[in-house]
Amino acid sequence: MTTDGGTHNGLDDLLVPERSVVLLIDHQGAQFSGLQSHDGNLVINNVTALAKGAKLFDVPTILTTVVEDRGGRIISQLQDVFPDQVPIDRTTINTWEDPRVVDAVAATGRKDIIMAGLWTDICVAFPAIHAIADGYRVFAVTDASGSTSLEAHERGVQRMIQHGVVPVTAGTVLGEWQRDWARVETVPGVAEIFMTHGGNFGRALAWEFQLLENAPK
Repeated sequence: MTTDGGTHNGLDDLLVPERSVVLLIDHQGAQFSGLQSHDGNLVINNVTALAKGAKLFDVPTILTTVVEDRGGRIISQLQDVFPDQVPIDRTTINTWEDPRVVDAVAATGRKDIIMAGLWTDICVAFPAIHAIADGYRVFAVTDASGSTSLEAHERGVQRMIQHGVVPVTAGTVLGEWQRDWARVETVPGVAEIFMTHGGNFGRALAWEFQLLENAPK
């Protein structure tokens, strides 16, 4: 999907680090307390993998919270990836109505926004739809997001798709950023992320590395 509403196929439709910016929304204690669509540990695992991947590929990442004094700080797993970043604390439910967030995204010069947040149907859908109208391509990381029920999460994803938002997973984003195993400078970092956060695939990858290490020279 192009920013002017047209469609096309090919490499231009895929994510690359140089065009990407990550926006992580409201991964806070109060939001997790209402999470019912996913296991909270899985969401934490996936959004942490996404954040680590963004740091590995030098993709600008913006952290934001809503009414932190009541909703709690952003989870430590994300803050630890970006220890020097102070999340933008908003009062607006729609992140895209806070000019600080809009300006922070615009300052990167990137046009592909990769969003994840709690909750999918509100805190992700509202800014995703809004940013699409402002000419950005938006990708919603559905396994790093969640909502108060599975239905709420699914309706949020469906609504975003109707407006041109592309649903992806954290692993998909990392795979598109890497794209080619010949890009050896990021292979160790990607492998480490997958081995730590990739579940069964991560365990299989660790086994493969073990076999390679023990292979005859």
